[in-house]
Amino acid sequence: MDVNLALSPQAIAFARLDTKPKILARTAQLLSAAYGLDESEVLESLEAREALGSTGFGRGVAIPHCRSKDVRRPSLALIRLEAPIDFSAVDARPVTLVCGLVSPENAGATHLHALAAISRLTRDEMTLQMLADAPNIEAVYALLTNQFLRDAA
Repeated sequence: MDVNLALSPQAIAFARLDTKPKILARTAQLLSAAYGLDESEVLESLEAREALGSTGFGRGVAIPHCRSKDVRRPSLALIRLEAPIDFSAVDARPVTLVCGLVSPENAGATHLHALAAISRLTRDEMTLQMLADAPNIEAVYALLTNQFLRDAA
């Protein structure tokens, strides 16, 4: 299944953030800078979604997500945290990897397919380890690009 996720190297960061609000703010910043979105709108949408329940997916991964009228396809941002942060995840494990997703406003199934693709990717222990060990943003970008292309084939 081809999800056709947008991924820009500009949307990948290594960061030391110590609270969930700071993580959501940095996610909004990355998504807006990489994909030309309004940062305050994205942040407001991410916070509104998070208020419904934690997007802490488990296994040290959070997938904060929202929708926007200003994107044409699901678009991804990734933050690798330098130190684990409590994100109220379903398994109570602190988060070290944040996969931010913004999808088109009316992309019901497409949004769910994008979330599922990210979920599949982050369930793979080897992929998580490679993301954790990647020496720089370029290596993370290459790994994710190759992973999503392989999954689409």
